[in-house]
Amino acid sequence: MNDGSSAPSPAAPPAAPPVRAPERPAQLSSVELLRGQRLVEIAHNGEIYRLQATRQGKLILTK
Repeated sequence: MNDGSSAPSPAAPPAAPPVRAPERPAQLSSVELLRGQRLVEIAHNGEIYRLQATRQGKLILTK
């Protein structure tokens, strides 16, 4: 028997949040890091790392 009422329709799934482009990481130039030196020490999590510029223009990071 049909009394005119219908079963409620299932709820629509929630809308997905808008997609955002990933943020770009901060960029520092080697000139800023080295400050005219060929070697700097970087303290990170209680450890000291050395960043060195080579004569060929490469960078070497060592612990």
